[in-house]
Amino acid sequence: MSNDHSHDHHHHHDHHKEGAEAPRWKHDGIRVIAGDRLDSNTAQTPGMFRQAAINHARVGAQKIWAGTVAIEPDAKTGVHHHGPLESVIYVVRGRARLRWGDRLEFVAEAGPGDFIYVPPYVPHQEINADPNQVLECVLVRSDNEAVVVNITDVDPVEAPENVYWVDPIHAAPEKS
Repeated sequence: MSNDHSHDHHHHHDHHKEGAEAPRWKHDGIRVIAGDRLDSNTAQTPGMFRQAAINHARVGAQKIWAGTVAIEPDAKTGVHHHGPLESVIYVVRGRARLRWGDRLEFVAEAGPGDFIYVPPYVPHQEINADPNQVLECVLVRSDNEAVVVNITDVDPVEAPENVYWVDPIHAAPEKS
C-alpha cells in the first residue's frame, strides 16, 4: 500500500496541468527581505534614519508598508492623526511615549519587545521618552500611501522644541 501511495504521489508530480505555476510562485511567492538589504533610498532627515523593507516598489505590496525607523533622543511629533490608516510600532530599542485623545489626555509608554497600535483618526503625538538614547522601531502601516493630518487647535502637552520625530509617515514641519 505504501508503495502504491508513493507511486501515485510521484506520478502526480510528473504531470503538471499548469506548467507555469511552479516558476510563478518561486519568484512571486514568499519574500524574505534581509535586514541589511533595506532601502534607505527614501527621504532622509538629519538626526534620524529610516529604511523601507516592504512597499509597493520593492515587493509589489498593495495594502501594507513596513520598515525601520531610528528616532533621535527627545524627539517629538506635533499633534496629528493618520486618517483611515492603521499603524503598528514595534519597539526594538529605547523608550517610546504616546499621547492621545482630543486633548492628548491619555499617555502610555512602550519599551523593547512592546507593540503599539495606533487606530485610524486618533489624535496623537509620538515622543522618544529617553533623552539619551536613540529609539529604534519597526513601523508597519496599512497602506503604501502616507497620510498625516496635522491638528493645529490642540496644544501638545509636550511641545516639540528643536527635535522633531520624523519617519516615513511624519514629515518635519515646514520652516516658516
